[in-house]
Amino acid sequence: MCGVFGIHGHEEAANLAYLGLHALQHRGQESSGLVAGDKALRREVAMGLVSDVFDEKVLARLPGAAAIGHTRYSTSGSSELRNAQPFLFDYAGGSIAIAHNGNLVNIDELRSRLEAAGSIFQTTSDTEAIVHLMAKVPEFDPVVRLTHALRQVEGAYSLVILTDGKLIGVRDPHGFRPLVIGRLKDSYVLSSETSAFDLIEAEYIRDVEPGEIVVIDERGLSSHRVVATEPEPAQFCVFEHVYFARPDSLVNGKSVYRARERMGKRLAIEQPAEGDVVIAVPDSGVPAAIGYAAQSGIPFEMGLIRSHYVGRTFIEPQDSIRHFGVRLKLSPVRSVVDGKRVVVVDDSLVRGTTSRKIVKMLRAAGAREVHLRISAPPTTHPCFYGIDTPNRSELVAASHTVDEIARYVTCDSLGYLSHEGLMGAVGGSSATATGGGYCSACFTGNYPVPLGRRQNGALVPLRRTTV
Repeated sequence: MCGVFGIHGHEEAANLAYLGLHALQHRGQESSGLVAGDKALRREVAMGLVSDVFDEKVLARLPGAAAIGHTRYSTSGSSELRNAQPFLFDYAGGSIAIAHNGNLVNIDELRSRLEAAGSIFQTTSDTEAIVHLMAKVPEFDPVVRLTHALRQVEGAYSLVILTDGKLIGVRDPHGFRPLVIGRLKDSYVLSSETSAFDLIEAEYIRDVEPGEIVVIDERGLSSHRVVATEPEPAQFCVFEHVYFARPDSLVNGKSVYRARERMGKRLAIEQPAEGDVVIAVPDSGVPAAIGYAAQSGIPFEMGLIRSHYVGRTFIEPQDSIRHFGVRLKLSPVRSVVDGKRVVVVDDSLVRGTTSRKIVKMLRAAGAREVHLRISAPPTTHPCFYGIDTPNRSELVAASHTVDEIARYVTCDSLGYLSHEGLMGAVGGSSATATGGGYCSACFTGNYPVPLGRRQNGALVPLRRTTV
Protein backbone atom coordinates (compact mmCIF):
# COMPACT_ATOMS: atom_id res chain seq x y z
CA MET A 1 0.00 0.00 0.00
CA CYS A 2 2.95 2.27 -0.66
CA GLY A 3 2.65 6.04 -1.07
CA VAL A 4 3.92 7.73 -4.24
CA PHE A 5 4.39 11.43 -4.94
CA GLY A 6 5.68 13.51 -7.84
CA ILE A 7 6.12 17.19 -8.68
CA HIS A 8 7.29 18.97 -11.85
CA GLY A 9 8.18 22.59 -12.49
CA HIS A 10 9.09 23.86 -9.02
CA GLU A 11 12.50 25.13 -7.90
CA GLU A 12 12.07 23.43 -4.52
CA ALA A 13 10.82 20.13 -5.92
CA ALA A 14 12.69 17.87 -3.48
CA ASN A 15 11.57 19.85 -0.44
CA LEU A 16 7.93 19.72 -1.52
CA ALA A 17 8.20 16.02 -2.34
CA TYR A 18 9.59 15.49 1.17
CA LEU A 19 6.52 17.20 2.62
CA GLY A 20 4.27 15.17 0.34
CA LEU A 21 5.80 11.95 1.64
CA HIS A 22 5.16 13.14 5.21
CA ALA A 23 1.45 13.29 4.38
CA LEU A 24 1.64 9.77 2.91
CA GLN A 25 3.65 8.20 5.76
CA HIS A 26 0.61 6.19 6.89
CA ARG A 27 0.82 4.21 3.64
CA GLY A 28 4.22 2.70 4.44
CA GLN A 29 6.87 2.86 7.15
CA GLU A 30 9.67 0.56 6.01
CA SER A 31 11.69 2.79 3.69
CA SER A 32 11.56 6.28 2.21
CA GLY A 33 13.15 7.68 -0.91
CA LEU A 34 13.39 10.63 -3.29
CA VAL A 35 14.79 11.14 -6.79
CA ALA A 36 15.15 14.69 -8.09
CA GLY A 37 16.69 16.57 -10.97
CA ASP A 38 16.14 17.90 -14.44
CA LYS A 39 18.06 15.90 -17.06
CA ALA A 40 20.51 14.52 -14.47
CA LEU A 41 18.75 12.60 -11.69
CA ARG A 42 19.99 12.03 -8.15
CA ARG A 43 18.65 9.48 -5.65
CA GLU A 44 18.49 9.28 -1.85
CA VAL A 45 16.81 6.29 -0.17
CA ALA A 46 17.09 4.61 3.22
CA MET A 47 15.19 2.32 5.54
CA GLY A 48 12.94 4.14 8.00
CA LEU A 49 10.46 6.98 8.27
CA VAL A 50 10.56 10.08 6.10
CA SER A 51 11.67 12.32 8.98
CA ASP A 52 14.49 9.91 9.85
CA VAL A 53 15.77 9.57 6.29
CA PHE A 54 15.76 13.22 5.19
CA ASP A 55 17.17 16.40 6.68
CA GLU A 56 18.40 19.68 5.22
CA LYS A 57 21.76 18.23 4.19
CA VAL A 58 20.22 15.28 2.38
CA LEU A 59 17.63 17.44 0.61
CA ALA A 60 20.40 19.84 -0.47
CA ARG A 61 21.88 16.95 -2.46
CA LEU A 62 18.70 16.76 -4.55
CA PRO A 63 18.55 19.89 -6.76
CA GLY A 64 16.23 20.23 -9.73
CA ALA A 65 12.74 21.29 -10.71
CA ALA A 66 11.21 17.79 -10.65
CA ALA A 67 11.11 15.05 -8.04
CA ILE A 68 9.36 11.80 -7.21
CA GLY A 69 9.11 10.10 -3.83
CA HIS A 70 8.07 6.80 -2.31
CA THR A 71 7.25 5.50 1.15
CA ARG A 72 7.20 1.72 1.21
CA TYR A 73 5.25 -1.07 2.73
CA SER A 74 6.34 -4.35 1.20
CA THR A 75 3.99 -6.86 -0.35
CA SER A 76 6.20 -8.20 -3.13
CA GLY A 77 9.93 -8.25 -2.47
CA SER A 78 11.65 -8.39 0.89
CA SER A 79 11.95 -5.51 3.34
CA GLU A 80 15.53 -4.44 2.69
CA LEU A 81 17.42 -1.48 1.29
CA ARG A 82 17.86 -2.83 -2.23
CA ASN A 83 14.06 -2.81 -2.63
CA ALA A 84 13.66 0.77 -1.38
CA GLN A 85 12.13 3.05 -4.01
CA PRO A 86 12.19 5.10 -6.16
CA PHE A 87 14.51 3.02 -8.31
CA LEU A 88 16.93 4.85 -10.60
CA PHE A 89 18.34 3.17 -13.71
CA ASP A 90 20.43 4.17 -16.70
CA TYR A 91 19.68 2.49 -20.01
CA ALA A 92 19.77 3.29 -23.74
CA GLY A 93 16.82 5.63 -23.33
CA GLY A 94 18.63 7.67 -20.66
CA SER A 95 18.02 7.84 -16.91
CA ILE A 96 14.68 6.71 -15.51
CA ALA A 97 13.35 6.81 -11.94
CA ILE A 98 10.23 4.89 -11.00
CA ALA A 99 8.05 4.52 -7.90
CA HIS A 100 5.24 1.96 -7.73
CA ASN A 101 2.17 1.33 -5.60
CA GLY A 102 0.59 -2.06 -6.27
CA ASN A 103 1.45 -5.65 -7.19
CA LEU A 104 1.94 -7.34 -10.57
CA VAL A 105 0.26 -10.75 -10.55
CA ASN A 106 2.24 -12.14 -13.52
CA ILE A 107 5.66 -11.20 -12.13
CA ASP A 108 6.98 -14.78 -12.01
CA GLU A 109 6.28 -15.23 -15.70
CA LEU A 110 7.78 -11.83 -16.56
CA ARG A 111 10.98 -12.42 -14.57
CA SER A 112 11.48 -15.86 -16.07
CA ARG A 113 11.07 -14.54 -19.59
CA LEU A 114 13.31 -11.52 -19.01
CA GLU A 115 16.05 -13.51 -17.30
CA ALA A 116 16.00 -16.08 -20.11
CA ALA A 117 16.58 -13.16 -22.51
CA GLY A 118 19.57 -11.93 -20.52
CA SER A 119 18.13 -9.43 -18.02
CA ILE A 120 19.90 -9.28 -14.64
CA PHE A 121 17.70 -8.09 -11.77
CA GLN A 122 19.15 -5.95 -9.00
CA THR A 123 16.12 -6.23 -6.67
CA THR A 124 13.38 -8.69 -5.76
CA SER A 125 10.66 -6.10 -6.38
CA ASP A 126 8.18 -6.60 -9.20
CA THR A 127 8.61 -2.92 -10.14
CA GLU A 128 12.00 -3.54 -11.73
CA ALA A 129 10.44 -5.75 -14.42
CA ILE A 130 8.68 -2.70 -15.89
CA VAL A 131 12.01 -0.97 -16.57
CA HIS A 132 13.51 -4.12 -18.12
CA LEU A 133 10.50 -4.34 -20.44
CA MET A 134 10.92 -0.67 -21.38
CA ALA A 135 14.60 -1.18 -22.17
CA LYS A 136 13.76 -3.83 -24.77
CA VAL A 137 11.52 -1.53 -26.84
CA PRO A 138 13.39 -0.09 -29.88
CA GLU A 139 11.90 3.39 -29.56
CA PHE A 140 13.35 6.60 -28.15
CA ASP A 141 10.10 8.09 -26.84
CA PRO A 142 9.76 7.04 -23.15
CA VAL A 143 5.97 7.08 -23.38
CA VAL A 144 6.06 4.62 -26.29
CA ARG A 145 8.48 2.42 -24.34
CA LEU A 146 6.28 2.59 -21.25
CA THR A 147 3.11 1.80 -23.18
CA HIS A 148 4.68 -1.29 -24.76
CA ALA A 149 5.95 -2.43 -21.36
CA LEU A 150 2.64 -1.97 -19.54
CA ARG A 151 0.75 -3.96 -22.15
CA GLN A 152 2.73 -6.99 -20.95
CA VAL A 153 2.04 -6.66 -17.22
CA GLU A 154 -1.05 -7.69 -15.28
CA GLY A 155 -2.24 -6.58 -11.88
CA ALA A 156 -2.26 -3.35 -9.91
CA TYR A 157 0.02 -0.38 -10.50
CA SER A 158 -0.02 3.31 -9.86
CA LEU A 159 3.32 4.68 -11.03
CA VAL A 160 5.18 7.96 -10.90
CA ILE A 161 8.17 8.18 -13.24
CA LEU A 162 10.88 10.75 -13.95
CA THR A 163 12.70 10.54 -17.29
CA ASP A 164 13.91 12.84 -20.07
CA GLY A 165 12.64 15.96 -18.27
CA LYS A 166 9.16 14.49 -17.93
CA LEU A 167 7.04 13.51 -14.93
CA ILE A 168 4.76 10.60 -15.84
CA GLY A 169 1.84 9.19 -13.85
CA VAL A 170 0.06 5.93 -14.69
CA ARG A 171 -2.80 3.85 -13.34
CA ASP A 172 -3.53 0.29 -14.41
CA PRO A 173 -6.61 -0.28 -16.60
CA HIS A 174 -8.67 -1.45 -13.62
CA GLY A 175 -7.66 1.50 -11.42
CA PHE A 176 -6.97 -0.64 -8.33
CA ARG A 177 -4.70 1.85 -6.59
CA PRO A 178 -5.24 5.61 -6.26
CA LEU A 179 -3.37 8.41 -8.04
CA VAL A 180 -4.49 12.04 -8.18
CA ILE A 181 -3.40 15.17 -10.05
CA GLY A 182 -2.93 18.57 -8.41
CA ARG A 183 -1.65 22.01 -9.28
CA LEU A 184 0.63 24.29 -7.27
CA LYS A 185 0.82 27.62 -9.11
CA ASP A 186 2.69 26.72 -12.32
CA SER A 187 3.65 23.24 -11.13
CA TYR A 188 1.83 19.93 -11.46
CA VAL A 189 1.72 17.40 -8.64
CA LEU A 190 0.89 13.67 -8.50
CA SER A 191 0.07 11.83 -5.28
CA SER A 192 -1.50 8.69 -3.90
CA GLU A 193 -3.86 10.87 -1.84
CA THR A 194 -5.10 14.44 -1.74
CA SER A 195 -3.90 14.81 1.86
CA ALA A 196 -0.45 15.56 0.42
CA PHE A 197 -1.95 18.41 -1.64
CA ASP A 198 -3.48 19.94 1.46
CA LEU A 199 -0.10 20.05 3.20
CA ILE A 200 1.71 21.86 0.38
CA GLU A 201 -1.37 23.98 -0.50
CA ALA A 202 -1.82 22.46 -3.95
CA GLU A 203 -5.20 22.39 -5.68
CA TYR A 204 -6.78 19.01 -6.44
CA ILE A 205 -7.66 18.78 -10.14
CA ARG A 206 -8.81 15.20 -10.75
CA ASP A 207 -7.90 11.53 -10.47
CA VAL A 208 -5.70 9.88 -13.04
CA GLU A 209 -8.20 7.71 -14.88
CA PRO A 210 -7.86 3.90 -14.96
CA GLY A 211 -5.62 3.00 -17.86
CA GLU A 212 -4.43 6.59 -18.32
CA ILE A 213 -0.87 7.85 -18.73
CA VAL A 214 -0.40 11.53 -17.90
CA VAL A 215 2.78 13.21 -19.10
CA ILE A 216 3.89 16.48 -17.53
CA ASP A 217 6.69 18.53 -19.07
CA GLU A 218 7.49 22.14 -19.92
CA ARG A 219 4.52 22.21 -22.31
CA GLY A 220 2.02 21.22 -19.63
CA LEU A 221 -0.01 18.06 -19.17
CA SER A 222 -1.01 15.57 -21.86
CA SER A 223 -3.00 12.36 -21.61
CA HIS A 224 -2.42 8.97 -23.26
CA ARG A 225 -3.84 5.47 -22.92
CA VAL A 226 -2.12 2.26 -21.85
CA VAL A 227 -4.29 0.41 -24.36
CA ALA A 228 -6.28 1.91 -27.22
CA THR A 229 -9.43 -0.09 -26.51
CA GLU A 230 -12.17 0.85 -24.08
CA PRO A 231 -10.95 0.79 -20.45
CA GLU A 232 -11.58 -2.22 -18.25
CA PRO A 233 -14.43 -2.04 -15.71
CA ALA A 234 -13.24 0.06 -12.77
CA GLN A 235 -12.09 -1.98 -9.78
CA PHE A 236 -10.94 0.58 -7.21
CA CYS A 237 -9.77 -1.00 -3.97
CA VAL A 238 -12.59 -0.62 -1.45
CA PHE A 239 -10.13 -1.17 1.41
CA GLU A 240 -8.76 2.31 0.73
CA HIS A 241 -12.05 3.65 2.09
CA VAL A 242 -12.17 1.12 4.92
CA TYR A 243 -8.68 1.53 6.34
CA PHE A 244 -5.71 2.74 4.35
CA ALA A 245 -6.47 6.25 3.17
CA ARG A 246 -6.34 9.19 5.54
CA PRO A 247 -9.80 10.42 6.55
CA ASP A 248 -9.03 13.92 5.26
CA SER A 249 -8.32 12.59 1.75
CA LEU A 250 -10.52 12.28 -1.30
CA VAL A 251 -10.04 8.87 -2.91
CA ASN A 252 -11.88 7.75 -6.00
CA GLY A 253 -13.46 11.20 -5.93
CA LYS A 254 -15.13 10.67 -2.54
CA SER A 255 -14.48 11.84 1.01
CA VAL A 256 -12.91 9.05 3.04
CA TYR A 257 -14.27 10.53 6.27
CA ARG A 258 -17.87 10.66 5.04
CA ALA A 259 -17.67 7.16 3.58
CA ARG A 260 -16.50 5.77 6.93
CA GLU A 261 -19.18 7.71 8.75
CA ARG A 262 -21.82 6.17 6.45
CA MET A 263 -20.33 2.73 7.12
CA GLY A 264 -20.86 3.29 10.83
CA LYS A 265 -24.45 4.42 10.36
CA ARG A 266 -25.26 1.41 8.21
CA LEU A 267 -23.52 -0.85 10.74
CA ALA A 268 -25.75 0.47 13.53
CA ILE A 269 -28.82 -0.42 11.46
CA GLU A 270 -27.59 -3.88 10.51
CA GLN A 271 -25.86 -4.79 13.78
CA PRO A 272 -27.50 -2.93 16.70
CA ALA A 273 -26.19 -3.38 20.23
CA GLU A 274 -27.47 -2.42 23.66
CA GLY A 275 -24.74 -0.29 25.12
CA ASP A 276 -23.98 2.69 27.29
CA VAL A 277 -21.13 4.13 25.23
CA VAL A 278 -19.69 3.82 21.72
CA ILE A 279 -15.91 3.97 21.41
CA ALA A 280 -13.59 3.64 18.43
CA VAL A 281 -10.36 1.80 17.81
CA PRO A 282 -8.32 4.80 16.68
CA ASP A 283 -7.55 6.24 14.29
CA SER A 284 -9.26 4.73 11.25
CA GLY A 285 -12.24 3.47 13.28
CA VAL A 286 -13.20 6.93 14.59
CA PRO A 287 -15.45 8.18 11.75
CA ALA A 288 -17.36 4.88 11.67
CA ALA A 289 -17.83 5.00 15.45
CA ILE A 290 -19.16 8.55 15.18
CA GLY A 291 -21.62 7.36 12.54
CA TYR A 292 -22.64 4.38 14.67
CA ALA A 293 -23.27 6.60 17.68
CA ALA A 294 -25.28 9.13 15.66
CA GLN A 295 -27.49 6.41 14.17
CA SER A 296 -27.97 4.40 17.38
CA GLY A 297 -28.36 7.31 19.81
CA ILE A 298 -25.68 5.86 22.09
CA PRO A 299 -23.17 8.54 23.13
CA PHE A 300 -19.71 8.49 21.56
CA GLU A 301 -16.62 8.92 23.72
CA MET A 302 -12.88 8.39 23.35
CA GLY A 303 -12.47 5.17 25.27
CA LEU A 304 -9.17 4.17 23.68
CA ILE A 305 -6.24 6.54 23.34
CA ARG A 306 -3.60 5.92 20.73
CA SER A 307 0.07 6.72 21.14
CA HIS A 308 1.10 8.52 17.96
CA TYR A 309 4.70 7.49 18.45
CA VAL A 310 3.86 3.95 17.41
CA GLY A 311 3.18 2.94 13.80
CA ARG A 312 0.14 1.26 12.33
CA THR A 313 0.21 -2.32 13.58
CA PHE A 314 -1.60 -3.68 10.51
CA ILE A 315 1.31 -2.81 8.24
CA GLU A 316 4.24 -3.66 10.47
CA PRO A 317 6.30 -6.28 8.61
CA GLN A 318 6.91 -8.62 11.54
CA ASP A 319 4.32 -10.40 13.66
CA SER A 320 6.38 -9.84 16.82
CA ILE A 321 6.29 -6.07 16.30
CA ARG A 322 2.59 -6.14 15.44
CA HIS A 323 1.62 -8.10 18.53
CA PHE A 324 3.80 -6.10 20.92
CA GLY A 325 2.63 -2.87 19.30
CA VAL A 326 -1.02 -3.39 20.25
CA ARG A 327 -0.41 -2.80 23.95
CA LEU A 328 2.15 -0.10 23.26
CA LYS A 329 -0.18 1.65 20.84
CA LEU A 330 -3.54 1.70 22.66
CA SER A 331 -4.54 2.53 26.20
CA PRO A 332 -8.10 2.37 27.63
CA VAL A 333 -9.68 5.32 29.43
CA ARG A 334 -11.00 3.76 32.63
CA SER A 335 -13.37 6.63 33.44
CA VAL A 336 -15.13 6.10 30.09
CA VAL A 337 -15.51 2.30 30.13
CA ASP A 338 -15.60 1.33 33.83
CA GLY A 339 -18.92 -0.38 34.63
CA LYS A 340 -20.28 0.33 31.12
CA ARG A 341 -21.68 -1.77 28.29
CA VAL A 342 -19.17 -0.76 25.64
CA VAL A 343 -19.73 -0.89 21.88
CA VAL A 344 -16.32 -0.95 20.18
CA VAL A 345 -16.22 0.01 16.50
CA ASP A 346 -13.19 -1.07 14.45
CA ASP A 347 -12.58 -0.94 10.71
CA SER A 348 -11.51 -4.55 10.19
CA LEU A 349 -10.75 -7.84 11.87
CA VAL A 350 -8.02 -9.76 10.05
CA ARG A 351 -6.25 -12.29 12.27
CA GLY A 352 -8.26 -11.53 15.41
CA THR A 353 -5.21 -11.21 17.67
CA THR A 354 -5.41 -7.42 17.91
CA SER A 355 -9.16 -7.47 18.67
CA ARG A 356 -8.61 -10.09 21.36
CA LYS A 357 -6.03 -7.90 23.11
CA ILE A 358 -8.27 -4.83 22.88
CA VAL A 359 -11.25 -6.65 24.41
CA LYS A 360 -9.11 -7.94 27.25
CA MET A 361 -7.71 -4.44 27.90
CA LEU A 362 -11.23 -3.01 28.09
CA ARG A 363 -12.39 -5.70 30.51
CA ALA A 364 -9.32 -5.07 32.66
CA ALA A 365 -10.31 -1.38 32.70
CA GLY A 366 -13.73 -2.29 34.12
CA ALA A 367 -15.97 -2.70 31.05
CA ARG A 368 -19.06 -4.70 32.04
CA GLU A 369 -19.81 -5.86 28.49
CA VAL A 370 -17.84 -5.49 25.25
CA HIS A 371 -19.74 -5.59 21.94
CA LEU A 372 -17.42 -5.54 18.92
CA ARG A 373 -18.69 -4.04 15.66
CA ILE A 374 -16.68 -4.11 12.43
CA SER A 375 -17.42 -1.50 9.76
CA ALA A 376 -16.51 -3.90 6.94
CA PRO A 377 -17.45 -7.47 5.97
CA PRO A 378 -15.41 -10.47 7.16
CA THR A 379 -11.96 -10.59 5.52
CA THR A 380 -11.95 -14.08 4.02
CA HIS A 381 -9.42 -13.90 1.17
CA PRO A 382 -5.90 -12.49 0.74
CA CYS A 383 -5.23 -9.51 -1.52
CA PHE A 384 -2.81 -9.91 -4.44
CA TYR A 385 -3.09 -6.33 -5.70
CA GLY A 386 -1.04 -4.47 -3.10
CA ILE A 387 -2.36 -5.06 0.44
CA ASP A 388 -0.44 -7.43 2.68
CA THR A 389 -3.36 -9.40 4.05
CA PRO A 390 -2.07 -12.84 5.08
CA ASN A 391 -2.50 -16.19 3.44
CA ARG A 392 -6.03 -17.48 3.74
CA SER A 393 -5.08 -19.92 6.49
CA GLU A 394 -4.21 -16.92 8.71
CA LEU A 395 -7.49 -15.07 8.12
CA VAL A 396 -9.73 -15.96 11.02
CA ALA A 397 -12.97 -15.31 9.12
CA ALA A 398 -11.95 -17.72 6.36
CA SER A 399 -12.34 -20.75 8.61
CA HIS A 400 -14.50 -19.64 11.56
CA THR A 401 -18.07 -18.51 12.04
CA VAL A 402 -18.96 -15.17 13.59
CA ASP A 403 -19.84 -16.90 16.87
CA GLU A 404 -16.53 -18.75 16.89
CA ILE A 405 -14.61 -15.53 16.27
CA ALA A 406 -16.54 -13.81 19.07
CA ARG A 407 -15.53 -16.56 21.47
CA TYR A 408 -11.91 -16.29 20.36
CA VAL A 409 -11.70 -12.52 20.85
CA THR A 410 -13.72 -12.92 24.11
CA CYS A 411 -16.33 -10.24 23.27
CA ASP A 412 -19.99 -10.47 24.31
CA SER A 413 -21.17 -10.07 20.72
CA LEU A 414 -19.65 -9.50 17.27
CA GLY A 415 -21.23 -7.94 14.21
CA TYR A 416 -19.91 -7.12 10.74
CA LEU A 417 -21.15 -4.70 8.13
CA SER A 418 -22.62 -6.53 5.15
CA HIS A 419 -21.01 -6.40 1.71
CA GLU A 420 -24.07 -4.62 0.35
CA GLY A 421 -23.93 -2.13 3.23
CA LEU A 422 -20.25 -1.40 2.57
CA MET A 423 -20.80 -0.85 -1.15
CA GLY A 424 -23.71 1.44 -0.49
CA ALA A 425 -21.65 3.47 1.98
CA VAL A 426 -18.66 4.01 -0.32
CA GLY A 427 -20.42 4.27 -3.66
CA GLY A 428 -23.90 5.53 -2.93
CA SER A 429 -26.74 4.47 -5.16
CA SER A 430 -24.39 3.63 -8.06
CA ALA A 431 -22.81 0.75 -6.14
CA THR A 432 -24.52 -2.62 -5.93
CA ALA A 433 -24.18 -5.74 -3.87
CA THR A 434 -21.76 -7.03 -6.51
CA GLY A 435 -19.49 -4.05 -5.94
CA GLY A 436 -20.03 -1.74 -8.90
CA GLY A 437 -16.75 0.08 -9.60
CA TYR A 438 -14.88 -1.49 -6.67
CA CYS A 439 -12.64 -4.47 -6.00
CA SER A 440 -13.72 -6.29 -2.85
CA ALA A 441 -11.94 -9.58 -3.46
CA CYS A 442 -10.68 -9.66 0.14
CA PHE A 443 -14.31 -10.02 1.22
CA THR A 444 -15.70 -12.10 -1.66
CA GLY A 445 -12.87 -14.00 -3.33
CA ASN A 446 -13.93 -12.59 -6.71
CA TYR A 447 -10.57 -11.51 -8.19
CA PRO A 448 -10.92 -9.16 -11.18
CA VAL A 449 -7.51 -10.12 -12.64
CA PRO A 450 -6.73 -13.86 -12.85
CA LEU A 451 -4.22 -14.97 -10.24
CA GLY A 452 -1.77 -17.00 -12.26
CA ARG A 453 -0.01 -17.30 -15.55
CA ARG A 454 -0.60 -19.26 -18.72
CA GLN A 455 1.71 -22.20 -19.36
CA ASN A 456 0.94 -24.47 -22.29
CA GLY A 457 -2.62 -23.19 -22.23
CA ALA A 458 -3.19 -23.98 -18.55
CA LEU A 459 -3.49 -21.49 -15.68
CA VAL A 460 -0.62 -21.93 -13.25
CA PRO A 461 -1.45 -20.70 -9.71
CA LEU A 462 0.25 -17.54 -8.55
CA ARG A 463 3.22 -18.00 -6.22
CA ARG A 464 2.63 -15.34 -3.57
CA THR A 465 5.84 -13.64 -2.42
CA THR A 466 4.63 -11.26 0.26
CA VAL A 467 6.62 -10.63 3.42
